[in-house]
Amino acid sequence: MNPKIILIDGNSILNRGFYALSGRSMLTTSTGLYTNAVFAFVNILNKYIEEENPDYIAVAFDLRAKTFRHGLYEGYKAQRKGMPDELAMQIPLAKEVLRAMNIAIIEHEGYEADDIIGSLSLKAEKENFDVIILTGDRDSFQLISDRVKVILPSTKAGKTETNVYDKQAIIDKYGVLPHQLIDVKGLMGDSSDNIPGVPGVGEKTALSLISAYGTLEGVYEHIDEIKQPKLKASLIEYKDQAFLSRKLGTIVRNLELCASLEDLKRKEINRKELLNVFRKLEFESIISKMNLASAEVTELPPAPEELKITHISAAEDLKKWIAYLLNQKNISVLQLIDREDSYSSRLSGLALCTGDEVFYIETGTALPENLIATELKELWQNENIHKIGHNIKEFITWLLKHDVELNGLYFDTMIAEYLIDSIRNGYPIASLSHKYLNRSVPSLDELLGKGKGAKKYSEIPPERLKDYSAYNVKAIFDIWPMQKKVLQENRQEELFNDIELPLITVLASMEYHGFKVDAAKLHEYGEVLLSRIKDLEKVIYMLAGEEFNINSTKQLGTILFEKLKLPVVKSTKTGYSTDVEVLEELYYKHDIIPCIIEYRQLTKLYTTYAEGLEKVINPVTGKIHSSFNQTVTATGRISSTEPNLQNIPVRHEMGREIRKAFIPSSENAVFVDADYSQIELRVLAHITGDEALINAFVKGEDIHTATASLVFDVAPEDVTPELRRKAKAVNFGIVYGISDYGLARDLGITRKEAKRYIDDYFAKYPKVKTYVDEIVRVGQEQGYVETLFHRRRYLPELASKNFHQRSFGKRVAMNTPIQGTAADIIKIAMVKVYKALKESGLKSRLILQVHDELVIETFEDELETVKELVKKCMEEAVELSVPLVVDVSIGKNWYEAS
Repeated sequence: MNPKIILIDGNSILNRGFYALSGRSMLTTSTGLYTNAVFAFVNILNKYIEEENPDYIAVAFDLRAKTFRHGLYEGYKAQRKGMPDELAMQIPLAKEVLRAMNIAIIEHEGYEADDIIGSLSLKAEKENFDVIILTGDRDSFQLISDRVKVILPSTKAGKTETNVYDKQAIIDKYGVLPHQLIDVKGLMGDSSDNIPGVPGVGEKTALSLISAYGTLEGVYEHIDEIKQPKLKASLIEYKDQAFLSRKLGTIVRNLELCASLEDLKRKEINRKELLNVFRKLEFESIISKMNLASAEVTELPPAPEELKITHISAAEDLKKWIAYLLNQKNISVLQLIDREDSYSSRLSGLALCTGDEVFYIETGTALPENLIATELKELWQNENIHKIGHNIKEFITWLLKHDVELNGLYFDTMIAEYLIDSIRNGYPIASLSHKYLNRSVPSLDELLGKGKGAKKYSEIPPERLKDYSAYNVKAIFDIWPMQKKVLQENRQEELFNDIELPLITVLASMEYHGFKVDAAKLHEYGEVLLSRIKDLEKVIYMLAGEEFNINSTKQLGTILFEKLKLPVVKSTKTGYSTDVEVLEELYYKHDIIPCIIEYRQLTKLYTTYAEGLEKVINPVTGKIHSSFNQTVTATGRISSTEPNLQNIPVRHEMGREIRKAFIPSSENAVFVDADYSQIELRVLAHITGDEALINAFVKGEDIHTATASLVFDVAPEDVTPELRRKAKAVNFGIVYGISDYGLARDLGITRKEAKRYIDDYFAKYPKVKTYVDEIVRVGQEQGYVETLFHRRRYLPELASKNFHQRSFGKRVAMNTPIQGTAADIIKIAMVKVYKALKESGLKSRLILQVHDELVIETFEDELETVKELVKKCMEEAVELSVPLVVDVSIGKNWYEAS
């Protein structure tokens, strides 16, 4: 692997952070020190260090003095306002952070950060480095090459998103090579830097000219070929200005800098110094995320200079170590598993660490994978030996394939980190190793690659697998005690030990056992869909007066807005919008619209489910083995992928029909479907303590009717279906932090009416209003909100200067404790149901969870027992101030049961 360097434009990133984040809670410390730019800067810095894992790193800064460009052109950047004092005072703070992180800071008198980065990137290229430039300035695009890429972080809904530009991206976007962008700037200028360019030449013209003639010189060599008189005259008149503009816009690449590449080598952070800096800045959330508090009391485990690895590749060698392994208290495990689905998995290698010893067990003809499972069965099933893993669910499903259960599950570093930071984008071991140990270990991306070109473990040479797994399994062993301390500090030990950790085994069982699908029934369903789709096509063509590609937005837009003369609702950069909101607004304007909406629904059902599900039925089991993910959603909800069984339609009757294809795995089996009734509203009643809400639930009243009666001031018996519908929208809207605009759209009423409904709701349920205001205030002060079980969600959006982002943050602050607590309760119920079924010796199994619903496959002789058991486990999962109610139904397929 080539060495990797990240070069950061410090001023640019700080400037971006300053304008992206503001607000009372994050803007200043308690002593009045402005910190919003530094806060954003540190988060962006940490994000890309974790994701890219560079070997070298440096941050370049501008000096406040004038540069050589001001000498060339007096008007350079003349129109720019001075840097706000609130931002200027944060630059020294950012440098203080960088010094504590042992990251090189480079400045050069008379030159800008771009010039420093340009010079360093060229030097690094010549040494065969892979170069990443992190900046908010598109000027750096000219530096892109086969070895250099530019990352422009952008902030959407309070989250940092990555926009990566390499050489091909520039060609695709601009139609020229990266180095030609300086010639483009010579022609078009740059208003942000007051670079004049040629008057009358914009980006489109400049790109066209450089694309045709290659360089600025080429344009003037072919000036007579330019046909537009005004353009030609302007080019001739302002020729000198064009060349001056190019010079002003060209990044210098030959600076003699005080630092060599070796000086930029990544070093361990000074944890105590960084902790002191962050304490001064009051960055408690970052201290928690980086686990810096432990620097006050704990020395880090020493990084192994050279790991002693015992390589086992034969059954006889494995047997020699069994007695030693059975005598250990803690063992970390790292599995190297290739899998088609949760049932079809193949082990390529297994690493174990006992602290001092690291073992790499290589599978092969001399040691097939089934022997690893069975020879070490006593180890796996010994509950007194603590097993510590990372995504250990994958290992448990593999063991189940070999009829072995894992006992003694003690810790999972991926799950722990998810609880510590639920909005993080992924939890790779290499990233956690840097965060907790300041130690570099081989990353999974380095081992397997990314995207379509990614390899399987079985395609990697054994020596590389050994080194990767050995250093990573050692990191897991050293990381978990530090994470455990953070969980204790966050009051999340019970959440981890009693909910998330036992849930791993439950989800592994669900994945392994799968959900049986009647392939013939699914195929038949697809044929019905296709027939209906073809009928709709004919009707649409008839109503349109011609045949066209209904799936083409452009062609559909032409039919609707040009031929049929329907009113244009909104447009995009490429033409008319025909999205679902547009079609719903046009619903009653023409008979073709309902047909198009149904056509889209049915084609999606066909491709995603009828056709899509057929491809993922396991040929051996005849089942779909979905993956259930614990670390994806910020609210704590479980998600389902490959395929997403939680997304099987329920509202659209034709969509619900798919559920008929999901059947029990044996003829004498049935499904028990158990669904929490209005769990989020019950949680809302409990958390807010609102007496009116609590009384409605305690009395067993229909909550939507009760709300309609209160809000619309009518007797319960006089509540019409329409009033109940409106009350239901308000009830759930409040839970999700809905605005008057959103409620108006949902109910088809004016914003004034919607606001009145919301105000009336809060008047009747005053403690809900108090909760809404209080939880937003708490989120702003703490930087996060929590569920009843201390599941934490950080809310950088609340500090955003952008109104829409801040509004999103408020909605999330209101909703997270409600939805997150409901998610915690369903997880507790799943653990209880799984344990009760197992301890009762029943053959019945929990096979699916869809938000508030559990599906259990049971047998007719166990049916009544299971119904009672499941209902009891779910309704007694936790004790709230209102009863939890579970609706139970039975069916021979999922459709009947639900």
